[in-house]
Amino acid sequence: MKLRVGIVGYGNVGRGAAKAVNAAPDMELKAVFTRRDPPAVEIIETHGSCSVLPVSSAESMTGDIDVMLLCGGSAADLPEQGPYFASMFNIVDSYDTHAKIPDYMAAVDAAAKNTTAVIASGWDPGLFSMVRVLSEAVLPDGMTYTFWGEGVSQGHSDAVRRIDGVQNAVQYTIPVESAVDAVRAGERPELTARQKIKRECFVVAEPGADKNKIEKTIKNMPHYFVDYNTTVNFIDDTELNAKHSNMPHGGMVLRSGNTGENSQAMEFSLKLESNPEFTGSIIAAYARAAYRLSREGHFGAKTVFDIPLWYLSEKDRLALIKENL
Repeated sequence: MKLRVGIVGYGNVGRGAAKAVNAAPDMELKAVFTRRDPPAVEIIETHGSCSVLPVSSAESMTGDIDVMLLCGGSAADLPEQGPYFASMFNIVDSYDTHAKIPDYMAAVDAAAKNTTAVIASGWDPGLFSMVRVLSEAVLPDGMTYTFWGEGVSQGHSDAVRRIDGVQNAVQYTIPVESAVDAVRAGERPELTARQKIKRECFVVAEPGADKNKIEKTIKNMPHYFVDYNTTVNFIDDTELNAKHSNMPHGGMVLRSGNTGENSQAMEFSLKLESNPEFTGSIIAAYARAAYRLSREGHFGAKTVFDIPLWYLSEKDRLALIKENL
């Protein structure tokens, strides 16, 4: 029997998740829940019957969906949707406001009394989080550095688009090359967020909007821009669509350390042509983990630190040991 998956939110990540579910031989997409007019939402081809429904109808589908993938933004959608859907369904999301994860996890955990909720399971937080823990455990005498980009940050772009007066926007995260070079050289520099990353925004303002106010709001936004050197460029919608419609991203986690008298280095990197499709693939994989945990009675909010690696695979544990260990 295939894992029955639902998707809440059919934007960039939602479409990426749908592609991942469609490609998985052990999953089927049962329903997409949207705040838009359902007949106007065209979904990708699926292997079986998939309904497009209003978000308000989700609670009537609790017996038809094994895991719900929440594909909304972290700034405004998930803080409400996470606890709400976790009260009814096993869920997976890619919540990515790092500083607020403990509070978000507590809210979801309180709601997930009889369900399993895997939160913050994208690539950062998510895959990069696991690499940070692993590298620090292996090289305790060292320092870990995370660099994001160069590429489009979905969470930061979404946060800018929600500002009053903004019609559309894209935000690029760009690593500071001199900082990356210093880490790779084993220098172990003390770097602030501003010294590691710079941010560049391309914004389409609504007619008559106060651009100075928009720029000030962006640059002073807590958790997103206030700690970084940020450039704001105002352009028209035509230029945004022509030059900034793709969504590449990537980044790296590096740890430089010593074992005895020897210098050692670890590096994990991603280079993504489509950030939302990759994120969608990750949360689809964690749907297997959420379902397995729920079947075992492990309810409440979980993170990537709580889940055995083999729970992500369609293969069983012994097969993975034989093929990959």
